[in-house]
Amino acid sequence: MTVVLQQAVRKGRKFAQVLEGARAVFLRDGFDGASVDDIAREAGVSKATLYSYFPDKRLLFMEVAKAECRRQADEAEALIDDTAPVAIVLRLAAERITDFVLSDFGQRVFRICVAESDRFPGLGHEFYHSGPLLIRERLAEFLRCAMNRGEVQIDDVYLAADQFMQLCKADLHERMIFGMADCCTPRDRQRVIDGAVAMFMARYGVR
Repeated sequence: MTVVLQQAVRKGRKFAQVLEGARAVFLRDGFDGASVDDIAREAGVSKATLYSYFPDKRLLFMEVAKAECRRQADEAEALIDDTAPVAIVLRLAAERITDFVLSDFGQRVFRICVAESDRFPGLGHEFYHSGPLLIRERLAEFLRCAMNRGEVQIDDVYLAADQFMQLCKADLHERMIFGMADCCTPRDRQRVIDGAVAMFMARYGVR
């Protein structure tokens, strides 16, 4: 059974400052390499202030990951216009998904979630519910609207949303995970986006 940290996070006037400093250090040094001293120094706060917000480094990392995922999900949602043609919305969504997949933050969060899965099983759960699940829900909602307009024919909108999100990561995710970042050029990214939209529309679009 997945265990999720239930400890409440105390917020105050330097909360955002601490998160921003922690984000910079975690990205630079990873979870294990990040020290409380470095995070406090980067954030411009005392260790006492940092501990008053986050008594556990894992809790701090989880909050950083959740905040970034929420930001990404909010930006993606803002681009979705329920009245726009399906292919246009899917292309915008694909651009945001691939941007995150190829980002340094996205790759580091994925690696840390995997590396910390035994010691910190709640991290992956929190990460998924703060980002990927939000995008999945919003995409499924849009697909329902498109079905009502007769633009697509879908039996399971959640499966369709999952399939599209995976199509947007085709080839790119594996190449990044295995350290082949130099292979993921803008041309590679555009190729994946074009293919994801074309395949989805070929399967679900109404001709």
